[in-house]
Order: sequence, then structure tokens, then C-alpha cells
Amino acid sequence: MKRTAYYSAAPQVQDHWPIKKALTLSDVDITHPFLTLSRQQVETHIVVYMTFEQAKLLREDGQVSFNAQDDDTGDLYVMKLKWRGSYYNLIGKWGKVVRGKGLDVGQEIKLRWLNGCLHFSVPQRQVVLVPPIRTVTAPLVPDHWPLTKVLTSSDVDTNHPFLPLPRKAVEDHILAHWMPQERERLRKEEQVPINARDYDTGDMHLMKLKWRGNYYNLIGRWANIIRQKGLGVGKEIRICWANNCLYFSVPNDHYIATASGHDNWPIKKALTLSDIDTNHPFLTLPGKAVKDHILIYWTQQAREQLSSDHQVTINARDDDSGDLYVMKLKWRGSYYNLVGKWGKIIREKRLHVGREVRVRWDHGCLVFSVPQ
Repeated sequence: MKRTAYYSAAPQVQDHWPIKKALTLSDVDITHPFLTLSRQQVETHIVVYMTFEQAKLLREDGQVSFNAQDDDTGDLYVMKLKWRGSYYNLIGKWGKVVRGKGLDVGQEIKLRWLNGCLHFSVPQRQVVLVPPIRTVTAPLVPDHWPLTKVLTSSDVDTNHPFLPLPRKAVEDHILAHWMPQERERLRKEEQVPINARDYDTGDMHLMKLKWRGNYYNLIGRWANIIRQKGLGVGKEIRICWANNCLYFSVPNDHYIATASGHDNWPIKKALTLSDIDTNHPFLTLPGKAVKDHILIYWTQQAREQLSSDHQVTINARDDDSGDLYVMKLKWRGSYYNLVGKWGKIIREKRLHVGREVRVRWDHGCLVFSVPQ
């Protein structure tokens, strides 16, 4: 009797990931959250394994719902695959995934379809593993800042986030420390990943330097840095290269502690473009300022709720008009967002870039003021 051979259509191998992609800026943009995947990969490695009903829905409706599992954490989501003609978008809970996993430009995501479910994994980020590309010995900490720039409105635009730097300054003070083959790589590929450290906070970012002819753009996490540091027009940023890393500093952050008294406003900030964007209304406040001058007055229970839920509903009062609002304080890691009625406040007070907002906590209420 002749034995029949059976073969598995998809090998059950733990590390079998037919789709791999380096995340782009649009993939990690939580204001419009979706993961873009190529048509060929999706149809070859996902659609072909869907049920007849799922494939029909995708073909007729242009989208289909299914379960998606994060293999790193075991979390399960209901997500959608949306057909865009020459590519597909993974939507649904993608914004939550980006925030929960702290996804960044350049990280690799791996996907596969298994047992009627889309599985995905993002290997642990190792920012410091960008290969060393320089040989010139640098001081352990920056003792001078050869590149300085006063930020313009385009520099702090989170819709198109990049920091342009003059060509000569970059070549004299950054590329001079690179090996010739790395400078050539920048010329050919127009961009090279680099480590960047916030000298003020110690935070490390994986970013890219992109060649643009007469200048270079610093891209990657620039939008996050704008929001976290509350950067605005007229603020000075300082840059230097040391220890195979780009250091940057923005001295004298946009909040200051004041002496006690009637005019006690411990948090002061110059409004940025993202602070007055009524399409995505929120006011970004520096993490240290909020912890030192707001959370310190909260009960332990309220702080624990903020830590677990990442947001807490609070009362807010406009000290200029006496108007009361129910708003939310959202925890974003190294900074906080004030959301709820902020768009209404922007319009009514006609806020614009450069205006100063003052904030304090008083008798269980967040009080704010924008002096005329």
C-alpha cells in the first residue's frame, strides 16, 4: 500500500516571520495610527490563509476584522486590515500598540498569520547598538557646543518634524568625527542612523541624519522631543558630537519655579505649534514640573490611578475668566498632556505661538492663566 505524504502549508517554527518591516515615521504617528504593509507581502503571507468569508469581506468591503496577538506580551486585539490599492493598512488598536510598546522609527516589526490570527512581534529595542562609526576620541561630557540654532516655526512643527542644520556646521563639527566610509554612506543613501542623547534629561533616542544638499535634517524622534521639551519659536538648541553620539541641549526649560506668594505660578511655558493645534488639541507640560508642582499635592490613590490608567479626570479653572472645565491629565512618560476642553480654550482665548501659559495646583483644582 502506497503511503501518502502530508506537508504543512506553513511550518510551525517559532521564528518563522515572513513579513518584516523597519518602522517609518507614519507607522509610529499616533495622531493618525496605522501600520502600512506592502500589497505583495500581505496577499502572499496573510490573505491566502484567511477563511473564504474573510477574504470575501476584504475584497468586497475593502477591509476585514480579525484577532491580532502581540507575541511579545500575549495581548490580544481586534484589528482591521484595510485595502488601499497598492498597499494595506493595519488599523484598530495600532495607536495603543505604538504607545504601549514605545515604538520608534527604525525598529523592526515582524508579522505572520497563524491559526486564524495575525501575530506580530517587535524585538526589544537596543538603541545603543548602532555600530560605532567614528574614531576620533571625544570628551566624556560636552564642554562646548559648536552648533547653536534659534528655533523657527518650521523647526517646531510637529506635523512635519525635522530639524535642519547648516551643511558647513554639520560637516565641520559632526562629520569630521566620522570615518570616510560613513561619510560616503551618508552621501549615497542620504541618511544614516545615529544615537542622540538629550543632555538635559539623559534620554537616549535613535534618530537619523539626512543629507539635503545645503543642509542636513535631524529626523526620527524630533516630534516627540518638541512635545516633551515644550519647544517653541525663539528657543535656542545647542548641539555637539561626543562619544559616538549627538548631544543636544535646550537650556532654561519653559517652566520656572517662583517664590511663594499671591502670584505663585510654579509652571510657566511659552506655547508651541502643537499646543495651539485645534485639530489635535492638548497642552504639553514637562514631566518634572508636573511631578514637582501638581502631583505632589495629590493623594496616593490619585497618583496610583494616573500611573495605572495613564490619565485622570481633573477640575480646571481659567484664572483670567473664572470659567470651570472638566479636563484630563494624561501621562506620556516624560511629559503630560492636558486634554478635554483645550481646543475650546485655544479658540476662546485666541492663543498663538509664543504666548505664555501659567499653571498651578490650588485646592484640588488645576488653575491656569494666559496674561494679556
